[in-house]
This record gives sequence, C-alpha cells and structure tokens, in this order.
Amino acid sequence: MPEPAAWKYQKITKPMFEAQAIETVFLGRVLTCVGDEVIEDGFVHFKDGKIAAVGPRDKAPQGIETLDTGGKTLMPGMMNSHAHLSWDGIHELSQQSMFDAPEIRAYKAAGNMLKSLRAGITLVRDLGVHNANLFTKQAVAQGIFPGPRLLVAGESIIQTGGHTYWVCREASGADEMRRAVRDQVKGGADLIKIMACHDTLEFTDEELRAVIDEAHRNRLPITAHATYNDCIKRVAEFGIDCIEHGGSMTDETIQILLDRKLPIVTTFSALVIQANEKIARAFGIPEWKIEERKKAVADKTRFDGLVRAAKAGVPIIFGTDAGSPAVEHDSIVPELGFMVEVGVCPDNMDALRAITARAAVLNGLGDKLGTLEAGKLADMIVVNGKPDQDLAALEKVEMTFIDGKRMH
Repeated sequence: MPEPAAWKYQKITKPMFEAQAIETVFLGRVLTCVGDEVIEDGFVHFKDGKIAAVGPRDKAPQGIETLDTGGKTLMPGMMNSHAHLSWDGIHELSQQSMFDAPEIRAYKAAGNMLKSLRAGITLVRDLGVHNANLFTKQAVAQGIFPGPRLLVAGESIIQTGGHTYWVCREASGADEMRRAVRDQVKGGADLIKIMACHDTLEFTDEELRAVIDEAHRNRLPITAHATYNDCIKRVAEFGIDCIEHGGSMTDETIQILLDRKLPIVTTFSALVIQANEKIARAFGIPEWKIEERKKAVADKTRFDGLVRAAKAGVPIIFGTDAGSPAVEHDSIVPELGFMVEVGVCPDNMDALRAITARAAVLNGLGDKLGTLEAGKLADMIVVNGKPDQDLAALEKVEMTFIDGKRMH
C-alpha cells in the first residue's frame, strides 16, 4: 500500500470523542439484507464491536443485557456511496466552492456527518471535488469529531478547464495526471475520482490511461463521473472501477460493464427533489429549473439504459450526490423510492440491499459490513417501521450503531 498520510504518524493521547462498544442483545424485527431474509421476531447480539449472533428470538442468548425494541426493525447501517460532505445541500455549488473559507467547509462537513448519523448512514463515500474530505477523514479517525465511516477521494481530478474546474484538481498531460493522483494518495485518499465528461468527452487517451494506471499502481480504486454512453463505454474500456451517475447505454456498453463487473452508483436525488415544487421553491430553485426537472422525472425513457443495465445484472448502488442543491445529507427516501419507481431496483428489498449489502461490496467491505451476520462489524440501525414494506419508515431512524457504539 502507499505510504500513510502524514497525520497517521501523530500520537493521539486521548480522542476528544470516544464511545464504548456495548454488549447487548437487541430484540425486534430483523432485516439481515442477506437476500430477502426477514426474521419477524428475532434478535441481534453485539459483542466486542461485532455481531456475535443473529436469529429468531427463541434462540437469543440469556443472561446478557437485552433491549426489546417492541417490534421495530433492526437492519444494517446504510451507506451513501456518492456524497459531498462539505457542500451544504442548500446553496449554489460554484459559489460555495469558490468562496467558502476552509473553516466553513469544516463546519459544514461536521454538521453533515451528524445529519448522516441521525439518518442511519454509517458510511459515507465522499467523492470530493476539493480536498476538504481528507481533513474530515482525519478528524473522525483521530476522534476529533464523531462521524460515520469515511472513504474519501480527496480532490476530483479533471482536465484543465474541465467539468467543475472551479473546485477540482486541474491537470494537463499524462505527467500532471500522475502527479494529481499522487497528491491525493499523499493526503490519505481511499480512492480516486475523475470527471470524465460533461457535454463532451474529457481527457486525452494518454491522460486517461495515465490517471487510471497511477491509481491502480497505488492500489486504489478509481471511479468516473460518466453520464452518457460514449463516456461510460470509454472509461470502462480504459479500466475504470466504477461508474458514477450513469446514463444512456447501448447493449454493447452494458455487456462491457458486465464483463468487467463494473457497478453503477445512480444519483437521482437532485432530479427527483428539485422536481418537487414545494421543496424546490423553499430552496430557491428557479422556476425554469423546476419545470425542467419535472419533465425529466416524467420521461422514464431517459432512464432506459440504466434500467436495462440493472436487469442485465449490472450492480446498482445507492448514492444521492448529497450536497447538491436541495439534496441534504439526511435525505434518503426520495432516492430509494425513485430507484424502485424507475425500475433499477425491482422492489424495496432490493433497494435496501443497494444501500447496504451491495454498497459494502462496492466499497471493498463486503466481508465486514452490509449485512447482519455473525462475525461482521456491529453497524446497525433501529427503525420505527418496516422499510421493506414502506421505504418512508427510514425517516424514523431511532438508533445508529457503528462498531457496536451508539452514535445516535
């Protein structure tokens, strides 16, 4: 692996925020997120920060502190695999990006981590833009501030003058692309993010080849903002590891994704939420944009490529692009609901796996997180309702645990 970030050499005498893992048996309705498994009257046993056992209530261990939730749902902690913690979800992106002081970015990230925990999000994959997320990760890792698990990309890498150039790391030529990757690695990035297109394809072949190769040389996955067929096909053929957003796709492109086992993190939230007149107006979204969004949501044919990809077997992962205007970090249900409505997830249970089990696999943690199974880390939420039957129940998360420690 790469040399650790400099902050990892610091000695921490005592974390500012420190919680203790509990040993408890929780009783309730259990969604393990292993397939469609539901244990209507079950238990989950936490011990030493891990899940010691899961099963029906009559098999629960005795003589251990027990919390009976009264039939509430126990399920794995949820993961937002496309978010931007230092964007507030309220103000226009370019203005925040260019004029927020670093200290304000830090406060926004801190507040959004608290909102995420309260919403049941136990892992955030922060795809950067600027490098604030490198410091957010340090703050959580060193116990300076409580937060979810974090996987961070540092600065998104773009060609000079490319998509969102006003906030990303610009580079020109293969050597500069390699330097840009190395700087993110030096800062402690867990993955690399590139902006591979906007209205046109970005990066020369040499630049694209270099940025992907350099990420892989440093043993980091690399993901690409790719929103239409030509871009998706191109980055897949060059060796990218994941597609962000997705869009129109030919059968040929879908087959390439299948052959290379590439997932797509769909991000419908901005479209869906900004199409809601009441919410959009409260956030100051202009009327022309609201009408544009309403037409886009109503035209389901625009999502045909994503639906065909999902039905063919391309893994679809939950992400909201949290931090985009009107997309706050505790907004979960609109994305999940639209995933089912548009057809990239066939039902609620599959949508729940997109935010738990499949998300864990995408993030390289499938053996540790994503399902409630013995031996996995004790990341769990308690929900007042039945989200497999009504996704709106996820608006009533009552407890959030990470490593068996209560975070909300």
